[in-house]
Amino acid sequence: MNDTKERVARCFATVFPDIRQDEIATASMESVAGWDSVAHVILLSSIAEEFGLNFDLEEFRSLVSYALIVDFLERNSAHG
Repeated sequence: MNDTKERVARCFATVFPDIRQDEIATASMESVAGWDSVAHVILLSSIAEEFGLNFDLEEFRSLVSYALIVDFLERNSAHG
């Protein structure tokens, strides 16, 4: 697991303490109990703080899974 994935996984584990480590890589709004709009704000705020960036509205709406978040961060790796 690379640094970006580990850092995102830590954010997920903090926001969703009941998620198992092996479930994080496939986590999405549809698959994680409790991933509602409030949890989404908290998760992306945590990730924004971790990586020192801000998400625009379109990014905020589209980053709805671990895989999409990691892909976005890796494509924009200057923020890492």
